[in-house]
Amino acid sequence: MSADIGIIFHSMYGHTHDLAEQIAAGVEKGEGKPQLRRVPELMSEGQLADAGAAQAQDALSTVPLATIDELAEFDGIIFGSPTRFGNRTSQMSSFLDQTGPLWASGALVGKTAGFFTGASTMHGGFESTILTMSTFAYHHGMLIVPMGYSDDAASKTRSGGGPYGPSHWSPQGEEKDGLSEHEISIANSYGRFFAEVTGKLAA
Repeated sequence: MSADIGIIFHSMYGHTHDLAEQIAAGVEKGEGKPQLRRVPELMSEGQLADAGAAQAQDALSTVPLATIDELAEFDGIIFGSPTRFGNRTSQMSSFLDQTGPLWASGALVGKTAGFFTGASTMHGGFESTILTMSTFAYHHGMLIVPMGYSDDAASKTRSGGGPYGPSHWSPQGEEKDGLSEHEISIANSYGRFFAEVTGKLAA
């Protein structure tokens, strides 16, 4: 069965969006139908400009905004957020905090869930950010599909990646240079694996 996969993310400088697109490419390889959605931005235009993120936000404006009600329509959902002090961003938290009605009705029970992240320092919170996002899935009764070491690149990369989910390392103070070869491989593999597992469960 071809599964509808929601890829719900927050991205400030575009790195998480890049990772989301590579995961979406993998979902297609797994015969799934990826639906990219961005959570609403909470920072003002002035704050984004001061942070040097205005140009990236303009590019992201072409991605449809995520809505709470749409979550129930997906067969599986992959959530992505950059790390903020080892945690998901407030933008992602605000979005997830609005899913109370879905929790009350059990709308997400049995759907698959996955996670991805990024940080500007190698040990800035790849694992902890994914773990803090994963508690959302437990409360909703979703089935977490981990990355594991299903792609050889996950054990070879020196940038991003690990058993919890795809990740991207974007060194602070350096120009954005895109995803590494290993990060792309991991994101593609994970998207494909997630789509295949979700398709089997949704059949």
